[in-house]
Amino acid sequence: MKPVDFTYHHATSVDDALARLAASGDDAKLIGGGQSLGPMLNLRLARPGTLVDISSVEALRGIESTRESVIAGAAVTHTEIEDRPAADATERAMREVAAGIAYRAVRNRGTIGGSIVHADPAADWASFLLCADARIHIRGVGREREVRMRDFTRAAYTTALTPHEIVTRIEIPRADTGARFGFHKLCRKTGELAEAMGAVLVDPERRYCRVVVGAVGAKPVVLPAAARCLAATAAPADLEALRAEIATRAGEHDPVKLHMAAVAAGRAIDRALVG
Repeated sequence: MKPVDFTYHHATSVDDALARLAASGDDAKLIGGGQSLGPMLNLRLARPGTLVDISSVEALRGIESTRESVIAGAAVTHTEIEDRPAADATERAMREVAAGIAYRAVRNRGTIGGSIVHADPAADWASFLLCADARIHIRGVGREREVRMRDFTRAAYTTALTPHEIVTRIEIPRADTGARFGFHKLCRKTGELAEAMGAVLVDPERRYCRVVVGAVGAKPVVLPAAARCLAATAAPADLEALRAEIATRAGEHDPVKLHMAAVAAGRAIDRALVG
């Protein structure tokens, strides 16, 4: 099957893309790397009348490091993050997450902004960015706003973006040099979407500890009880306690899925404990 006919527009700036979105009404879609949208077009699951390509908009590209945060443009590819020299704990974690996404060919085109906007519950960036308490910067015509990652993903394939808005950059708070990070996902085979994943960030200097489980339920969820236990004891997690909290927080009750989610979160905690 092939896509329906559409008008293609190569945006030269964020304002240009926003203007084209506004002019096209609800019949336009943005495309960055196209690793999710491309297959949807071919299967006719998406049938836009206009496709606005933002992949080469300079304002959406590049990675900036400040004393407080790492800021990635929405059109930065997974490979660009994977190949970036690791300057501190947060950037090493970002490299690790990026390197585990699908295959190199996908990472060469897929973008961090496209991943979070697509909002697949099994996507790696959604869980990591929630774990890191990232902030999402959004532009619309004549307005800008910032949304915490915890409020950005509303449900599966649903975000806080309103019509004619664009994610411009993702800001990740910089971790202290003593921070510890763990990330683990369970896949049937390398490159496939995860059946379950866990993400953990422990940063004693900031008094910050967060445990997240993804690929379970409609969106990644924070496990505050697991985080409190980890911060207090620095001990491996109890799988039964993890299963119970995941069932409550994610609304998941399939015993196999719950076990996989608890194992993924537990292994992420184990990795964080060893640094």
